[in-house]
Amino acid sequence: MTFPVAGRRTLARMTGFLTARRVSPQSKAFDLLLAGGLTLFFGFLSLAQAQFAGVVGLALLVPLIWRRSYPELVFFGVSAIAVLQWLAGIELQAGNVGLLVALYTISVYGEVKYSRIALGIGGLGVLMATARYYANSDWRQQITMMVAFGAVVFGVWAFGERRRTRGLYVAQLEERAIQAERDRDREATLAVTNERTRIAREIHDVVAHGLSIMIVQADGGLYAADASPEQAKKALATIGDTGRASLTEMRKMLGLLKQDEQNELDPNQPRPQPGVSSLPELVENVREAGLTVDYEVTGTPRDLPALLGLTAYRIVQEGLTNTLKHAGPGARTSVTLDFGREMLTVVVTDDGRGGGVAPTSDPGHGLVGMRQRASISGGTVNAGPKAGGGYEVVAKLPYAGPPDQ
Repeated sequence: MTFPVAGRRTLARMTGFLTARRVSPQSKAFDLLLAGGLTLFFGFLSLAQAQFAGVVGLALLVPLIWRRSYPELVFFGVSAIAVLQWLAGIELQAGNVGLLVALYTISVYGEVKYSRIALGIGGLGVLMATARYYANSDWRQQITMMVAFGAVVFGVWAFGERRRTRGLYVAQLEERAIQAERDRDREATLAVTNERTRIAREIHDVVAHGLSIMIVQADGGLYAADASPEQAKKALATIGDTGRASLTEMRKMLGLLKQDEQNELDPNQPRPQPGVSSLPELVENVREAGLTVDYEVTGTPRDLPALLGLTAYRIVQEGLTNTLKHAGPGARTSVTLDFGREMLTVVVTDDGRGGGVAPTSDPGHGLVGMRQRASISGGTVNAGPKAGGGYEVVAKLPYAGPPDQ
């Protein structure tokens, strides 16, 4: 917002009179037509009555062209002309309707404090007009005219205030609607981001687990190629099966990253959701890779929520993958699922070198990834070397999920 003249900036900051409102071209055209129509009708009507009075009438109406751009300046300017009219003893005339239009305008478009001042000036003008123009009338007529003028002035101002209040209410509704739309877009974007993060973690788990098995089988097949061709063939078959299964699952998850024109995830795409029931197959695949794994379930098994079952599966998968990577040859691994009264406890241990989960700077992988998964379900993960050697991962996952915040 700019000021017309640089030297007037101090006055503009104090009063706001010189701060132009932004007015649409349609509103400017309407104000021009309104001021022109009032000037042609009332202004020249006043000019026909008396020449000087007609000039005053024109001066009261012409400024209405800028009534919405400078509502305060127009009202106080027109009021000053009316005071000159009063001092000169010029009778009330048709051009004085410009005062009412200016009062209405400042009550709608002006600042609230100036609108209140304008009402006070209007009341003072009623008293001045009654005292000057009806001084020779009896007190009953004076009171009648005072009440009549006062009712007109207050009615015009009140109508403008109602228009302002309604406009503010509509503006607030529009702002709330815009804000609600922004919130909805942010929530949709956040949901897509969270889904992408979840898919990235899933891809890591699938690829890391599959590649670990393939590397172990490849190393075993390399050593057994000369001494035991049959074992080498079996290792190669396991590598092929594992690679194809991992590739199929990864393709499914990568399909979730494809978005439509609205950048939304396709809800009809298949979502791989392994759970506790898939753990025996996972353990068997790891055994075929050459790792000795004991699998045990204690307590009374129960149906788990999909998220909880997926979390348990991924924690076991990550634990077995890291055992393949870091425990060393000949290591034995144990996977235990304990269905307690209030929570599922998942324990993955090995008797290897105790390297455990490799450190990583990526917050979505390794031990950090396990803890993130568990925290989403309201659980915890503790992992570290065992006192007698080896490594242990213990996850406690409550059935009830995370507590409400």
